[in-house]
Amino acid sequence: MKKRLVILGSGESGTGAALLAKHLGYDVFVSDKGAIKAAYKTELDAAGIAWEENQHTLAQILNANEIIKSPGIPEKSEVMKAVREKGINVIGEIEFGFRHAGKCQIIAITGSNGKTTTTELTYHILKTAGLDVRKGGNVGNSFARMALEDLKNRSGAAAQRIFVLEISSFQLDDIQQFRPKIAMLLNITPDHLDRYDYKLENYAASKFRVTMNQRRGDKFIYNGFDPIVATYRVISSHPVNTNTPKPIAIRKGFFKNGQIKVGKGVYDMTSSALRGPHNMFNAACAIRAALLLGAAPGKIQEALNTFVPPPHRLEKVAEIGGVSWINDSKATNVDSVFYALQAMDMPTVWIVGGQDKGNDYSPLLRLVKKKVKAIVCMGVDNSKILSVFGGMKKPMVETGSAKAAVAVAAGFAKKGDTVLLSPACASFDLFKNYEDRGEQFREAVLKMMNDK
Repeated sequence: MKKRLVILGSGESGTGAALLAKHLGYDVFVSDKGAIKAAYKTELDAAGIAWEENQHTLAQILNANEIIKSPGIPEKSEVMKAVREKGINVIGEIEFGFRHAGKCQIIAITGSNGKTTTTELTYHILKTAGLDVRKGGNVGNSFARMALEDLKNRSGAAAQRIFVLEISSFQLDDIQQFRPKIAMLLNITPDHLDRYDYKLENYAASKFRVTMNQRRGDKFIYNGFDPIVATYRVISSHPVNTNTPKPIAIRKGFFKNGQIKVGKGVYDMTSSALRGPHNMFNAACAIRAALLLGAAPGKIQEALNTFVPPPHRLEKVAEIGGVSWINDSKATNVDSVFYALQAMDMPTVWIVGGQDKGNDYSPLLRLVKKKVKAIVCMGVDNSKILSVFGGMKKPMVETGSAKAAVAVAAGFAKKGDTVLLSPACASFDLFKNYEDRGEQFREAVLKMMNDK
């Protein structure tokens, strides 16, 4: 009798897991509380996988031998309460992909901020160095989908395959045996605390799960100047013992004056598209991982020079009349905006606002006072932003769309200035998601450039 595997959630991770499970001979059923995207329905139907949308039918779910849960489904949801009461084993797609990925080397990258940029950069360096590498996880393809492709096309070289995976705390919550060769923890700042009983220690413990199954010979690259990382590294649930990975701290002294010193090598960042001290740190982490996997220093430098940052993360959209327009729509929390403002070296018109997540804006006050010449609010409710920054006597204007925000910002910006979209808030008051917000900003900027 086939083992029954039920998958809760039909996004990229759920669909990838379903396709892999079907290939392995499982009896597979996919259930999604919301609508399933047409592209994923097509894939599921083509593979002969049963599915339901806009509901969770418990009779179809609780007869599972095992359940793969989407990272977006909280434990307090009704379906998970029922699953836990029944005692069915629950794993995440990352865990399922790991079970069937065969012999490979995994770099797992987590942290509150900078995961995507560091994942993309690490992949780009390794690819430039000529290594057999793929990227996925929380960005791009699911790990399960990539494991399936390897199963279908496995060769003698498969053992040398490197997977660079961006891993969120939600994904780490559902691992059991997942073991990266290189684990990377970039930082820990208060985020998603509603999923962790509003306790930072619970969130930090989730991040440290990336090291949970590592052993002697594995490597743990971590932020050596992050006080929260330092605190919870000592008290994490995975204490240092004789079988733990080698810890490798990345320190502030490794990068200054546009140079990064890693090991015996010095890497020049003056030609890189990456901006700001936080991206110097991200690059140092990526360089260290690449060196551990045998990348040549010359190829690493070539990759640093040619790397194009992912969209919506300090992405330069255009320069119009000597004004630089920067899209940092991915900055959905205060810490991300702190890094963005820190990277600005010209007078800045700051576009901020959206769906507030209980933000404490006080860490930004010094940087706003020093670097921001005008503030353009973009949200349904801007009262908190107006209250916090209104006392600075800087020009402040409220807007209700990306188009309006761009038009107002253009009125404030002069030659040599920068206009920075870095919202510090979620996007769901005016936009579908942060990508939609960034795309509408980009479209408005480019339309303005074409109209000139």
